[in-house]
Formats: sequence, structure tokens, C-alpha cells
Amino acid sequence: MNIKGIGASAGIAIGKVYKFQQAEFSIEKQNISSVEKELEKLKSAIDHSERELEIIRDKTKETIDEEHAAVFDAHIQILKDPSIIDEVEKIVKEQRVNVEYAFHEVTNNYINMFESMEDEYMKERAADIKDVKKRVISHILDVKICDPSLIDEEVIVIAHDLTPSDTAQLNKKYVLGFATNIGGRTSHSAIMACSLEIPAVVGTKTLLEEVKDGELLIVDGINGHVILNPSEDELKEYKEKAKKYEEQKNMLKKFVDKKTRTMDGYEVELGSNIGSPNDLDGVISNGAEGIGLYRTEFLYMGKDHFPTEDEQFKAYKEVLEKMGDKPVVIRTLDIGGDKELSYMEMPKELNPFLGHRAIRLCLEKVDLFKTQLRALLRASAYGNLKIMFPMIATINDFKRAKEVLIGVKEEMIKEGIKISDNIEVGIMVEIPSTAILADQFAKEVDFFSIGTNDLIQYTFAADRMNEKVSYLYQPYNPSLLRLIKMVIDAAHKEGKWAGMCGEMAGSQLAIPLLLGLGLDEFSMSATKVLESRYLISKLNKKHTHDLVSKALQMNNNEDVVKLVEEYISEVE
Repeated sequence: MNIKGIGASAGIAIGKVYKFQQAEFSIEKQNISSVEKELEKLKSAIDHSERELEIIRDKTKETIDEEHAAVFDAHIQILKDPSIIDEVEKIVKEQRVNVEYAFHEVTNNYINMFESMEDEYMKERAADIKDVKKRVISHILDVKICDPSLIDEEVIVIAHDLTPSDTAQLNKKYVLGFATNIGGRTSHSAIMACSLEIPAVVGTKTLLEEVKDGELLIVDGINGHVILNPSEDELKEYKEKAKKYEEQKNMLKKFVDKKTRTMDGYEVELGSNIGSPNDLDGVISNGAEGIGLYRTEFLYMGKDHFPTEDEQFKAYKEVLEKMGDKPVVIRTLDIGGDKELSYMEMPKELNPFLGHRAIRLCLEKVDLFKTQLRALLRASAYGNLKIMFPMIATINDFKRAKEVLIGVKEEMIKEGIKISDNIEVGIMVEIPSTAILADQFAKEVDFFSIGTNDLIQYTFAADRMNEKVSYLYQPYNPSLLRLIKMVIDAAHKEGKWAGMCGEMAGSQLAIPLLLGLGLDEFSMSATKVLESRYLISKLNKKHTHDLVSKALQMNNNEDVVKLVEEYISEVE
């Protein structure tokens, strides 16, 4: 069976299916005949959960650090808490009811108690209990719990969707690739797949329902195909394709230490997008000239509490130190839209992508914002930091955010904390109002970084996660190119630089256009750096300028694509 999807991360993976599917628990109060059997279920579930948590703790210590591993020590303590166990046993014995109902009732009481406390640390304990509760009840009911950190064999993960935190926990040593029912090229799971350098296909619609655990599968992230139970001929064909893909990657390695320079000597900077310090190996091995976007929200995901100032400082410091004097653009917290935190209650919104998110949320929750800014400023002493604010819609948004930053900096200087005196402060341009007013923004900011993933969806009023309007994801439409030109021209007029950190920056079709528009910095998934440098080495800056002049006079996306395809074929 050949299922068409969207190639989200290049490469070819061949392996066994691992269905990532969370089961819903149905917990009802039932009378029982044997108290002993129920209590034995409880003991078995606790023992099983403890073994799992010990494995997760040890893996976390090995792959991240001891501080993160300590979370699972806390979970083990909750699991073995005699107060909880005694109360559960008491309900089972006195009311003669099923143990999962008793465990659900007892743990819910503790969760409600902790959630009602004012102390933030105590509130965080509620999330720990929820996690333990889910794990124990899954074992009582003998329901499989999908935990990506427990994967310990080579598989291809198949899911309806993967959240950013799910994807961040995938271990590329074992996860050969993944495919999902929903999603697009710019969904956060797709972006994370590129960072992890694992093949991925999204938007397959029904794949999860079609596959069974253990079946053989091919994921073609280059062309966006998934082949279920391939024939011998198909296996042979795709093994050959995988070999050729690896040979192409090896050819590109000679560009690792080269400057990014056109045939006529024009230089630009190729940076990389990352989600955590774990992505740095790929950045360095692919020869990126900096970090154009560090998505700090992944520090907040996949855990049960807000990261402390010290936790954040450690992560930022590690990235800055490893990148040396190369620029590192760190984006402040961008939560909202499709990115939620399990431990942070956020009101449901009709249009979350247009709602209370990113800088809007940070300017309301100023203490949260200040904690991050303190960590960033402390880390600035260890490298070439640039701070970027997301979702800026008005000049006042930027000024308010910068005022908070300046206030935090002044407080820290009084405390005697060493801070770099050369930190550029810029914004993501992802809202049309900002692009249109770029000439005024350019007087206030140190740099622009164009976030095309959101700029495209806002320009065409088309939700990038909605497959029904996916045809409106048009990065080559002249209307979008004109907005990008306005931003770049405005930056250059004020002597500032303009970069791009959306997926468009790494598109082989977009690069000639962006080069012709005068983009200074291209930031992309690390896996796209070398092929982009190779392409740029074959281009002539003057010719790309002429190409852009023609594209801007066209009236649709398709004609521009055809124009650029013809240009690239002539270059090659």
C-alpha cells in the first residue's frame, strides 16, 4: 500500500511500525468479589511503574543531565507514598470497589488540593501526581501507555499527530523516522524532525488506522510517500534510493568549512534553527555559520513545571559557548497557538493562532518573562547573543518588551552580574502589519528575522494546520515576495540586517529569490545548510536580482515557481 503525504524531513527510513496512540481510560465504580485480587493489581501496577520510571530516570540522566532526571525520582516517591497507598487500600477494603476507581479518587483529591495552593512549587506537584496517576492506572487496566522515551529498538513511529514535546523526546538512535495522519511542512513536529535529522512524512490522513505494530514500512521523506508492507522490488528500489541520498549527503560535506558565497563573490550567512542544545551536533557538523533561531519554548515543554532561571541559563550558556563568536539569535517564549503547556492553564480560544500568545502572553505574565530575560542576560557573557521578540504587531509591542528587558538589565547590573554590552535586540516579522510598517520598525530594532511560516498564513488568511486550505500556503506568491522586499529594503536603509528563520529560508526554490531580494541571513534546519550552500555557490547575485524583478511583476504563485524552476535548471 502506497500512501501519499507531505515530505516534512528529507531522507528514507525502512523499519518496523511503532503505533504511538494514547488510549482513553474509562474508570467506573464497580463492586468486587475479591479484595485481595484488587490489592494485588495495585502492587503489580506500582512495581511495574517503578521499573519504568527508573529506566526513564537513568536515560534522562545519560542523555540530558541529573537535574532533569531528578523529576523522575520525585515521581517514584509519589508512587510509593504510604499515605496514598493506605487511602487506596482503605477504600477498596471498606467499600469493596475496584482498585482503579479507588486510586483515581485518592489521587484526584491530592491533585485538587495541590492545585488550590498559592505557592507555585506546591502547585507544580499536582502535575507530578497526574503523571503518576496515568501511569499506574494504565497498568491496572493493562492498557498500553505510549511513552516515546521508552522506545528501545529501531522503529518508525506512526501517530495521528505528534506534539512538539512528543517529538522532542524521540531518540534518533532508535526512531528511524515517523509519519502522521495530520500536519504540514511547517508544523512543529515537522520542524523538530528536521532538527533531529530523521525522515518524516505528515498529512497522510489515515495511516495510523491502516498500520499494525511490527509491520514493515518505508518512509520517503523526500517525495512524501509511505509504503506499507513493501514488495521485494520496492525494498530493493528504496534501499538504492537511500544509498544515493547518503552519497549526495557525503558529496555536500566538502562545503562544511566553506564560506557561503555566490559565483560572483557575494557573501551571505547560513544559520540554523534549533529547539535545544541537543541539536548543536547537527548544526556544527553541517557547517552552519550561526544560530538564526533558538526556539526556547521547547525548554518549557515535555516537563511538569516552568524551567527555573538556572535551568534556562544552563541551556543558553551551553549553546553560546559551543557556538563561540558565531551569532546566536534566541527567541523569547512563544507559547500559544498549537503549543501548550500541560502545567499552565490557558483559556480556550476560538482562534488561538491569532490570540493570547508569544509576546502578548509574556507582557501579561511579566514575572515569567523576566525570569527568561535574566537567564538570557546572564548567558550573554559567554557568546554572541542576539535577543528576538516574537509576534510583534505594533511599535508599542516592541517598546514595551524592550522596556522590560532594559529594566531587568539595570537590576542585574546593580547586583554585579556580568552582562555583555553588545546584545542586539530584534523582532520576528510574522505579521503583515509589521512588514508594512517595516520602515518605522527599522528605526527601533537592531535586526529583522522574517518568520515566513506565520507570515504566509496571516497574509493569505489560511490556517497552516488546516489541510482544506493548504493550497493557500504560497511562499512564492508575488504578494508575499513584495512584503519580504519591504522588510529587507527598510532594514538596509537604516543600516540594519535582515534574516529569515521560516522554513522558506531553506527551500531550494526560494533561495534564488531571497538572494535577489538582498536577504542577509538564511536560517534553516541544519540538514538543509549544505545543500543550500552548494546551490548558492552556483548562483550569480546580479542574475538573481533580475529574476526577482520578473517575479514581482507576476500575479500568481504558480508562474513564479515555473520561472524559478527554469532558472535553476539552467544553472545546473
